Amino acid sequence: MAKTKTTFFCQNCGTQYAKWMGQCSSCNEWNTIVEEIIQKEEKREWKQSNTSKKTTKALQIKDIILNEEDRIDTKNNELNRVLGGGIVPGSLILLGGEPGIGKSTLSLQIALSTQKRILYISGEESQSQIKMRAERLSDKNPNCLILTETKTQYIFRCIEEVEPDIVIVDSIQTLHTNTIEASPGSISQIRETAAELIKFAKESATPVLLIGHITKDGHIAGPKILEHMVDVVLQFEGDRNHTYRILRAQKNRFGATSEIGIYEMLSTGLREVENPSEILISHKEESLSGTAISATLEGLRPLMIEVQALVSTAVYGTPQRSATGYNLKRLNMLLAVLEKRAGFRLGAKDVFLNITGGINVDDPAIDLAVISAILSSNEDEAIPQNYCFAAEIGLAGEIRPINRVEQRILEAEKLGFKKIFISKFNKMSTTRFNIDVVLISKIEDLLQILFA
Repeated sequence: MAKTKTTFFCQNCGTQYAKWMGQCSSCNEWNTIVEEIIQKEEKREWKQSNTSKKTTKALQIKDIILNEEDRIDTKNNELNRVLGGGIVPGSLILLGGEPGIGKSTLSLQIALSTQKRILYISGEESQSQIKMRAERLSDKNPNCLILTETKTQYIFRCIEEVEPDIVIVDSIQTLHTNTIEASPGSISQIRETAAELIKFAKESATPVLLIGHITKDGHIAGPKILEHMVDVVLQFEGDRNHTYRILRAQKNRFGATSEIGIYEMLSTGLREVENPSEILISHKEESLSGTAISATLEGLRPLMIEVQALVSTAVYGTPQRSATGYNLKRLNMLLAVLEKRAGFRLGAKDVFLNITGGINVDDPAIDLAVISAILSSNEDEAIPQNYCFAAEIGLAGEIRPINRVEQRILEAEKLGFKKIFISKFNKMSTTRFNIDVVLISKIEDLLQILFA
């Protein structure tokens, strides 16, 4: 009989303890430490033929041969953009998101659209349930194989038989292995099953896509080491009450983490949104006060987003400051700049700010649009719909230059805008554009043009 070892793990952060404690000293959560039994003496490799010893030696970096491997095209342009051009063979991708956001739908669409041999492993749904979802999707892949299993020993046996090009696991929290005597979803089970899948992916050069649950705080459930072990961490964001979804890369060893993919959830699956401005700019018949359009960037993709502001007299004495999709501290800073540098008395007024489309924007180039929307609502004068803004605001009230301004101007020109307001200190020629580029250096210049 194998010797058992008892350890204690925090179910929130994965910290290991020698004895039970009421509060985790790492994440300060109460009653999250549970006992788990580990049998490491019976640990086996994912494939019996790979148990032979192999020797490796250290090489000088100049002697290492770099082979340019072709990425696997997922036939999904938004996903390819986020991954950096496609799936790298042998990589491990972790996809997280809230329940019902569309993780399984996106994974099944990849399996049905990619003309590769796909093994879709589900531990949460039956084969008939997956078949019902597949019937709603337009793509059909005869090489898509469905397996409903949670034990890794049976999964690897099936993998050896079918030899897939891509493996999709839905989800990592449902898997369990015989080497660990713990319930599925526990810290030790997630860590052990992920380690087996990583060993399989690296040795066989087969990419593995893992779907992960998230906690109430929005973090991927399980130990934090899981995100360190995988090559790519993708976050699927959005509101279940709205149809639009955003795919972000929080970690990517094979590309940038600044790209985003935008989808629209329909009855027939997820539709790729090639022109994000169609969902980020509201369609209205007449100009309304308190709205301004900003030219921002997400990675290499230019976006035209709409900023909405509402300024009203504080009814309850204490002014309220609220921002959706924008940093509240930066909003307070911009309001202080307006009070100090432009003379607007907003200290006794409520200010509400909203970024349409349900996205979060960190680009400082949106500052000028935020200022314009606030002033428009305060003066109750509408900004023309064919005006847009792209500049950062400094504490002295100056209009600061931004990077890659030419790409923003070309996007505004393509979408039919007539004027774009940028900083006077951007070193560039404005004569080659078909859009009127207005150069300003301080907030007073903006006021004189918009609200003269």
